[in-house]
Amino acid sequence: MKNMIKIHEADNVAVALRSFRDKEKITVAENEVEVKDGIKSGHKIALTDIAQGENIIKYGAPIGHATKSIAKGEWVHTHNTKTNLSDKIEYTFQQNIVHNTGVKEHRTFKGYRRKDGNVGIRNELWIVPTVGCVNGIGERMIKEFELEVGSNNPFDNMMVLKHNYGCSQLGDDHVNTRTILTKMVKHPNAAGVLVLGLGCENNGLEDFKEALGSFDENRIKFLRSQDVEDEIEEGVKLLKEISAAASDDKREEVPLSELKVGLKCGGSDGLSGITANPLLGRFSDWLIAQGGTSVLTEVPEMFGAETLLMERAKNEEVFHKIVDLINDFKSYFLAHNQPIYENPSPGNKEGGITTLEDKSLGCTQKAGISPVVDVLKYGESLQAKGLNLLSAPGNDLVASTALAASGCQIVLFTTGRGTPFGTFVPTMKISTNTPIYEKKKHWIDFNAGTLVEAENEEASLDRFIAYITSVANGELVNNEKNSFREIAIFKSGVTL
Repeated sequence: MKNMIKIHEADNVAVALRSFRDKEKITVAENEVEVKDGIKSGHKIALTDIAQGENIIKYGAPIGHATKSIAKGEWVHTHNTKTNLSDKIEYTFQQNIVHNTGVKEHRTFKGYRRKDGNVGIRNELWIVPTVGCVNGIGERMIKEFELEVGSNNPFDNMMVLKHNYGCSQLGDDHVNTRTILTKMVKHPNAAGVLVLGLGCENNGLEDFKEALGSFDENRIKFLRSQDVEDEIEEGVKLLKEISAAASDDKREEVPLSELKVGLKCGGSDGLSGITANPLLGRFSDWLIAQGGTSVLTEVPEMFGAETLLMERAKNEEVFHKIVDLINDFKSYFLAHNQPIYENPSPGNKEGGITTLEDKSLGCTQKAGISPVVDVLKYGESLQAKGLNLLSAPGNDLVASTALAASGCQIVLFTTGRGTPFGTFVPTMKISTNTPIYEKKKHWIDFNAGTLVEAENEEASLDRFIAYITSVANGELVNNEKNSFREIAIFKSGVTL
């Protein structure tokens, strides 16, 4: 295992791959350095003297500037470094596309082909409440259905996608709730859905149906609880009808070009941009070479690295969409009188991330090198195969819900600190370091920490591809095993 890593030849800092004591001597890229401070794994050390005001270079790009002189061997972090970012930026179209040279391998997985042509990797029964008031009713229905039907049903899993929205909302909040819920109802991982309303909410069933558009009436049913005497009995009847319609569902071989994955990180650390995020980037490029799709979100965690994504826009139209994506989110911050660039969390900083540029340059590694083919607004569905960007915040559950609602059958989630949550599709956790994997094997599904130990990039990617394929074929990830499935919808306005 290496002790330190210099990511790019232009860097003036290296990242510690283990903890160091004061006065330890190390050699990094033929440069002998004496550690002047105790430095924890994931944190940065100066490889040369850095003057006050001089840029700190990591990933070959500035991640901020020195607020005071930093001597060779010193710890580089929030006590002596500050972001270079401020205000809005004027962007110009300067395309710099590196073409994906991946080879199409004609691989397949076993999925469920739906009536509309989309493919699911799960065959689940969902109750989607139009309003939070009926969450409990939905749970009672599922329990009663299980008692009456037992294991004699075709579903991999049955659940209520509980939320606290659907009433007392105005404007964009109301629209966002209805939009995300309708996208969930038509998600291909669902074999069937009961849309459960109360009857007096502003997210009413008639408007909901209109927003839903065309749908399979055998698989999607509706119930307004206030209209019937016994809503549990009526709901169970409808669940049985859905079960009958799904009784012959079987997995079939489909090309990997049908796979759509969301790319997300949370609880990042100093190794995120070195191990797990680049692994996702390599997988994204490989999947796109197969004709598949990946989606990068967390717009605030693009700030500081957004020009790298803009350079990869497939044409000027997509470039302007990326500009709007970035500036719209900056305007959202400013409209709420919040600073745009105060992003790294306490956990990020504890793990070695110093500034937003540091975080963003690591975060965008998940997108590989492929061209950006489209940009989606919050709540929009995927239209183009390849690398897409999606408007959503950095919040783990809001962003993961948005990725799934866009059509992703699975969310790939890298973490250096660890997190147990999952959204309504399989939410695979990929650790940036081996210690968190060993400590939280009931949370973490795949260890990318081996990339700074003994495993090379090609072997790690092959292992990752095999694991994702097995999950697409039906193997459960930890959030599914633990029954940790939640949703969150973006909210920015007034609650009545």
